[in-house]
Amino acid sequence: MRLFEYEAAEIFESKGIPVPRSGVADSTEEALRIADGIGYPVIVKAQVLVGGRGLAGGIEVADSPDELEEIAGDILSMDVKGLAVRKIMIAEKAAVEKELYLGITIDGFSGLPVIVASTEGGVRIEEVARKSPEKVASMKVDPQFGFYPYQARTLLRGLGLSQRLLVSCADVIVQLYKIFTQLEAVIVEINPLVVLANGGVLAVDAVLEVDNSALSRIRRYSLPNLIGRIENALERKGKEIGVTYVDLEGDIGLISSGAGLGMATMDIIGERLSPANFLETGGGITDKLLYNCMELLMMKEGLRGILINIYGGINPIHEGAKGVVRYIQEKGVTLPIVAKALGNHQEETWEIFRSAGVHVVTDPASEAAVERLYELVGPGN
Repeated sequence: MRLFEYEAAEIFESKGIPVPRSGVADSTEEALRIADGIGYPVIVKAQVLVGGRGLAGGIEVADSPDELEEIAGDILSMDVKGLAVRKIMIAEKAAVEKELYLGITIDGFSGLPVIVASTEGGVRIEEVARKSPEKVASMKVDPQFGFYPYQARTLLRGLGLSQRLLVSCADVIVQLYKIFTQLEAVIVEINPLVVLANGGVLAVDAVLEVDNSALSRIRRYSLPNLIGRIENALERKGKEIGVTYVDLEGDIGLISSGAGLGMATMDIIGERLSPANFLETGGGITDKLLYNCMELLMMKEGLRGILINIYGGINPIHEGAKGVVRYIQEKGVTLPIVAKALGNHQEETWEIFRSAGVHVVTDPASEAAVERLYELVGPGN
């Protein structure tokens, strides 16, 4: 889940990373009031959860109140890649001497955090790395060891920075890494980190994207209600109960106990029927979780049947079955439900399902479960 720039900037500032003076407005009147407090010129930035604002005309400089009024009105009425701009950030315009890039993400090969720094800011880092590799330095971090200032300085020495600038940038990198780990981020980025005339640095852009799977764990930090901004009500409910749910246009509900199993089952359903969703429970199956999953599925209008495809390696699938049955009995569900449940406690799980009229398939092939459901619900429209 990506944060708005102003939200990321507030977090950066709380960790000691210098950011420009700024404010957030949802009207031209509020924008003018903020700019009066900052002083002109100011930068006006569309606040949308997508990149490419600059190319879309969502970042402009205003040198006077008249210019700001016109620019703010234009940006507040625009779309950026299909997303309506509802807020704008008004920030002081820094006197830039030099631009740098700093970012942290997950290395796709090692799975470790990788810190990237470049003497070229404001451009695509991939392009810089390809054309001018000497301008980019990177370092993988072992989370068990941690990350320390001397490592940041070692990374930056390869870019030929002055000693004073090296120390300032190293401090920023250390704080970025703390944000990255504490908020379970998938990316934190400053592009650009500008060097001021007095030798100081300022993060004039702030990117922070946190792991969707970690939203329930990072509520203890001062973050906005990220789950609440998910527009799809069913997907929002999924996050609230702690499962991965993707809403689709079909009419066959699915509960699976793993992403791979869920995706494969969706493909098989799609050969004869139409999946209404993707839902995977993860490794923490409980009575309550499966009860909540059933409640979530039944919120979908037009559902014709449900397929439960779960595997009990370490998951207590018999406990999950109790939650499904409890929901069926409490709510009087008459919808056809087929369950394929294999692994530990599988015989007990089958009997629990059968006690509520769930059609149990003991064949290990998911195709058999889909075929049974097809027999019960028919081809549909």
